Amino acid sequence: MIKSIRSKQIFLIGAIVLLVAFLFTRDIKGLVKPKENPGAAAPAGAQMAPTATAAINLDEVSTTGKNLLSASLSAEITSLEQAFKSAPENQKVSAAKLLAQKWDDVEQAVPSALYLEVIADKEPTLNNWLLTGEKFMKAFDNTRDSLLQPALLQKANAAYTNAVAIDSTSADAKTGLGITIVNGMGAPMQGIAMLMDVVKKDPENLKANMSLGTFAIKSGQFDKAITRFNKIIEIKPSPDAYFYLGTAQENLGNNEAAIDAYLKSKKLAGNATLSKFIDDKVKALKNKN
Repeated sequence: MIKSIRSKQIFLIGAIVLLVAFLFTRDIKGLVKPKENPGAAAPAGAQMAPTATAAINLDEVSTTGKNLLSASLSAEITSLEQAFKSAPENQKVSAAKLLAQKWDDVEQAVPSALYLEVIADKEPTLNNWLLTGEKFMKAFDNTRDSLLQPALLQKANAAYTNAVAIDSTSADAKTGLGITIVNGMGAPMQGIAMLMDVVKKDPENLKANMSLGTFAIKSGQFDKAITRFNKIIEIKPSPDAYFYLGTAQENLGNNEAAIDAYLKSKKLAGNATLSKFIDDKVKALKNKN
């Protein structure tokens, strides 16, 4: 029974990733990692061995990224990189900021995160480390490179650890750190406890609530996920919150409730690709009734 639910869950979330991940935040992409594949990254909740983490080479990442861009954009970034490398020490941060923004503009999270890390190393403020951690987590969620994923998660964890060291009361820092821990950088319950502490002090913290909801889905605790996403919707309705709610309801066999949530997700998103996916899903669920 449990195996059947797990298989259904993985198939469902895989379909979401392929069709509508671009609509939502990193949570959709990070919902369920591939299982039982020796060459794949560790699944969420499984601790990653630091010794197995490969270093990220900025030059290689840059080359890969520029290969996906037009010749003019690639040349522009190369020019900025040369300026960064030749800049005197007191101008490195300004040059790194230009590169971080440019890579972000072309939706390349990995090199953008690496330059944000340069900035945070040189100007270690709470905000700089939070920006770095957030960008590394975005890169972690977006990539399917099984060698790169652990390194990105480790860097996100280090960034949020530095942020917590600067301000141990920061909800953003604790939430980010908790997310990295649950995803593999420590004992999952330690990360869950950190997120629960954030929610206890700030019940309407959307990021912490969303993370707890998605982790509930990953662990098959669909009833808890429903409670969590209903709370999120009370605070701020969104397409992804309704979609997750539909996912949890569907996994519990609550087809009518799932259909209602999916249709609300469709209405709020207003996206043709998602609409087609949801229309097909609603039709399939209605045929089960």
